[in-house]
Amino acid sequence: MPIARRIFLVLAFVSAAAGRCAGTDPVAPAAMQTVPAGAYVPQQRSTKDPEQVPVAAFRLDTAPVTNADFLAFVTANPKWRRSAVSRLFADTSYLDHWAGDLEPGARAPLAAPVVRVSWFAARAYARWVGKRLPTTAEWELAAAAGYKTATGKDEPDFNRDLYAWLARPVPEVQPTVATAKPTLHGVRGLHGLVWEWVDDFNTAMVTGESRADGGLERDLFCGAGAAGARETSDYAAFMRTALRSSLKANNTTTSLGFRCAQSIP
Repeated sequence: MPIARRIFLVLAFVSAAAGRCAGTDPVAPAAMQTVPAGAYVPQQRSTKDPEQVPVAAFRLDTAPVTNADFLAFVTANPKWRRSAVSRLFADTSYLDHWAGDLEPGARAPLAAPVVRVSWFAARAYARWVGKRLPTTAEWELAAAAGYKTATGKDEPDFNRDLYAWLARPVPEVQPTVATAKPTLHGVRGLHGLVWEWVDDFNTAMVTGESRADGGLERDLFCGAGAAGARETSDYAAFMRTALRSSLKANNTTTSLGFRCAQSIP
């Protein structure tokens, strides 16, 4: 086992023990589930893109990365601590709800999802634990599953919980990951806890500027996002697409976290 991985496991154990002493019980950081192969149907239509994107089976963290997990990471990697991180890789609100560099504090329970982390930080964490961030297609495929079936949008209970979460204000303190219901694949919190970074977040919409790039399709005009949608009633998908297209890699927000994935050989 690589030295970095051994250090991670030791630190994660210490953090988890601290969480239990504080009355919380963080989910094990290495817990993953296999998401079966399938196809992702992009929300936006394009004559250049396929109707469906095939997705191979992959492994996905059962829960978002927690404050306890991220504490182990910044403890072992000082350059990612709040006081040391480069502004190229994280903006000024990076981990600013933590009590200190190595002290999450009352506003960041150890068993709650870590938020206010940038894409750069999320990717660095994933690489450190020998994983990666999921792609948009992978994340969306996993998130399409409901509590009992592979198509959550057809489950009344799933839709009720999803849209109730979207309607709620962001809490001052995030709930623990154990409060999220598992889906058919045994994955918690893809909806209902925090928004999540994906590896290719910046390909959510278009890759050029519609007035200057003659190679882009001519339907890139005001309102074309809705006009080109495959399913105009999928409000949650519009929300995710809008969020991803608005982000820069060094951005951090009060409701944006992440989880890791692994390819299956």
